[in-house]
Amino acid sequence: MPLVTLDRDGTVAMVTLNRPDAMNALSAALRAELAATLVELEADVSIHAIILTGAGDRAFTAGLDLKELGADTSNLGDANATDAQRNPVKAIESCSKPVIGAINGVAITGGFELALACDVLIASTKARFADTHARVGILPGWGLSQKLSRLIGIYRARELSFTGNFLDAQTACDWGLVNRVVAPEDLLPTARALAADMASIDPAMLKAYKALINQGFERSFGDGMALEAQISGAANGQVSADEVERRRLAVMDRGRTQRRD
Repeated sequence: MPLVTLDRDGTVAMVTLNRPDAMNALSAALRAELAATLVELEADVSIHAIILTGAGDRAFTAGLDLKELGADTSNLGDANATDAQRNPVKAIESCSKPVIGAINGVAITGGFELALACDVLIASTKARFADTHARVGILPGWGLSQKLSRLIGIYRARELSFTGNFLDAQTACDWGLVNRVVAPEDLLPTARALAADMASIDPAMLKAYKALINQGFERSFGDGMALEAQISGAANGQVSADEVERRRLAVMDRGRTQRRD
């Protein structure tokens, strides 16, 4: 069986981590398959948005395969790997298309980091998040120590990282860690509907906007504002008045359609 499955539905692709018996743990082989799948989707111009989820209802992913790491101490370097073949966070971050994380179960340690690499998170009520790096005795190398505090505040991040305790889906939503929480049976339909909305945007615009947000987020607020002014000034100067009018009418038509629905 493939360790990562790929299903295409029009302009949306569903990528599933497929080791349910091992809580979708990120073995070396799975990480390599995930990287190859995302490279394939990056090159596929027909795909505009991607959903990432885990097989089964127990786990999104439990993180690095600790049994595999424990069997060979040389594998411990994978916790700090920077290449996409071994670091699934880099594999996602290298994708220019929006990636929606559909968190179906637990996202633990490296799995927590994988979730945070996604652009949008939709959580099932069964989803739970935990940072057990300290309990395992490995410091994070895929971004958790820096991203989490920026997303939920340093005090909450310290609480999670210093205890290894689980964070339930609703609290994660209340803290701004996930976009919304839905019933398990509604998780994938909700993710698909959101992905379809994203996929209806011009793909070049999606790529440019994602890059602008991510690059700005990595900088101070002042530097991010300067970056926006620089990039938008150059890009917007190339847009014709006719193109703006065409898209304005399309936005109005979409708004009328949504009101009717």
